[in-house]
Amino acid sequence: MKVISATILSLLIAGTQAMASGNGGDSEGLGFMATLFIGFGVLIILFQTIPAILLFAGMVKGLLSSADKKPAEARAGISAKNP
Repeated sequence: MKVISATILSLLIAGTQAMASGNGGDSEGLGFMATLFIGFGVLIILFQTIPAILLFAGMVKGLLSSADKKPAEARAGISAKNP
């Protein structure tokens, strides 16, 4: 039992040091598929900004417009009933 525990402990210590050491500065960088995935995510975000800008502009226009103005249908209905 002591031999098995010592073996597992020594492998655990050596494995931890090997994982922490890195790959010696020989890095490959992002792969082609990772670059495509990141680019696709960026495109999704960019295409969602156009409707967001239009919605924001519509809300600002609605807030800044005069509340006294009434639709043409409402004015036409009132004037037709009260000649």
